Amino acid sequence: MSDLLYPMLIYAHLLLFVLWLGADVGVFVLGQHFRRRGDYSLDQRIALLKLLVEIDMVPRSSWALMVPLSLSVVDIGNWWDVPALLLWGAWFVGLFWLWLVWDSHRHDQTPRAARNRRIEGWLRWLIGAFYLWLGGQSLWLDAPLAPDWLALKALLFGLIFVAAIMIDVTFKPVGAQLTAVLEQGSSDETEVPLRRTMDRTRIWVWAVYILLLITAFLGNAKPLF
Repeated sequence: MSDLLYPMLIYAHLLLFVLWLGADVGVFVLGQHFRRRGDYSLDQRIALLKLLVEIDMVPRSSWALMVPLSLSVVDIGNWWDVPALLLWGAWFVGLFWLWLVWDSHRHDQTPRAARNRRIEGWLRWLIGAFYLWLGGQSLWLDAPLAPDWLALKALLFGLIFVAAIMIDVTFKPVGAQLTAVLEQGSSDETEVPLRRTMDRTRIWVWAVYILLLITAFLGNAKPLF
């Protein structure tokens, strides 16, 4: 069983990557169709947006689980003897984060969801800072992650946190802008600000895609620097 543990973790790690990127592409495509005012009625576009929110739960869930799983892969693969407290803490935080994501989704538009998302926001910044530190220090001192490809992967994972957080920050005005479209109707006055916000958000979406692809390459190719 112990011989199977590492390949099983690698498989789970790969599966989360596929679910994260694959579902995120689905979210991106639905967002693109939502923008096409001439092809869909407002009701159809709102239906697309609702579907987008549902599919977006897949990458959000994968993101939360990727944190403890990545440390488990590093530990079981003997890349770093991860302190037990850190490893168990990562699983607690990852599962708590996953609960926050789904609880917010089930209680959307309530004070409970707003509280959950504030907690989630702090968690993401703290975890992102941890991976930036882990990758940066390892590149500088060759410890605790000795291979440069692994250290760079950790650093890029931290940057994925920054880019993904910025997606939510940039997308935040959409709530009020979408309400304006629903209440005042579809017009240049209501749609242009919404389109502008979505265009700005797409920059960070592409940043996440590129960083994910690079980290996947590093994990598979393990290049020597």
